[in-house]
Amino acid sequence: MRMAIRAMASVAIALCLVSCVQAATPETGGADHVVVKTCPTEGAALQVLGSGGPIAEANTGTGRAATSYLMWIDGEPRLLIDAGSGSFLRFAEAGGKIASLDAILLTHLHADHTGDLIDVLNSGGFEGRVQPLAIVGPGAAPRFPATSEFLDRLLSKTRGAFAYNGGFIDGDENKPKLEVRDIASFEGEGEITPLDVSNDFSVFAYPVHHGVVPSLGFEIEVAGKTIVITGDQSGFSSVFEEGLRGSRPAILFAHHVIHGGQGQPRGLHRTPAQIGELAAALQPENLVLTHNMNRSLERLDDGLAAIGESYEGPVTVASDLSCYAL
Repeated sequence: MRMAIRAMASVAIALCLVSCVQAATPETGGADHVVVKTCPTEGAALQVLGSGGPIAEANTGTGRAATSYLMWIDGEPRLLIDAGSGSFLRFAEAGGKIASLDAILLTHLHADHTGDLIDVLNSGGFEGRVQPLAIVGPGAAPRFPATSEFLDRLLSKTRGAFAYNGGFIDGDENKPKLEVRDIASFEGEGEITPLDVSNDFSVFAYPVHHGVVPSLGFEIEVAGKTIVITGDQSGFSSVFEEGLRGSRPAILFAHHVIHGGQGQPRGLHRTPAQIGELAAALQPENLVLTHNMNRSLERLDDGLAAIGESYEGPVTVASDLSCYAL
């Protein structure tokens, strides 16, 4: 079914990369950028709110919030993907708001992907939104609640850690009701699931392998072009890789967590060589490395060389607030 849908959308992709906040540096892998402070007000764009990882690191030239993305359409924020620690500030700096979002997507429930979710929701509670807000994330596994239970533990009026925000559970107290959907994913196994969250873009959730952590990657089709976000995944993510093989997305956002040396948690994340192999399989127009950590950035030249063994296209290393316009 998924291949049939893609076959009906034969689109010539032309991509313009726009980087917010800072000019090209050695981190960008040689890509050229136009320096702007905001995403464009026309067309679609994906902004990297947080380009870092789970460790508080600031010695790579810039402080990085943990993982988060914000998709814009014609100047309005429409889709938030993850809300890792520190991304609440970036959300504000970017001009994000809950009022215009179609949905929030969560790749998984690690703290560096969800730590600021409650802050984003709390801020949105002051915006006067009345229509429900969709939230999509992974289902349950040992030691990991389903996304619906995770939010209930945070927001339940009777037992939630932030019970005073319980209006998000039932849509009262001047807060929009959260409509939560759990997507089954365990050790990279599960179904490719279309998500009905907007009439202006399409989203598909893919199970990915992130050790025992239920995790998702996402494919977003907007304005006739495709964006793919790997989420945190290892090289055992066969459903994801085979489902997207040859799909030629405009941009592949790959999580750049580990280097290729010894002692790295390869059952959790792709090495640079495996990122290159994934890019070669999907054939993106551009590859963007994000979820960057010092251990990967300190060996960036080696990592780019390893990626280049399989993938010959342009590679960019994202910084916080980097914006990629379609």
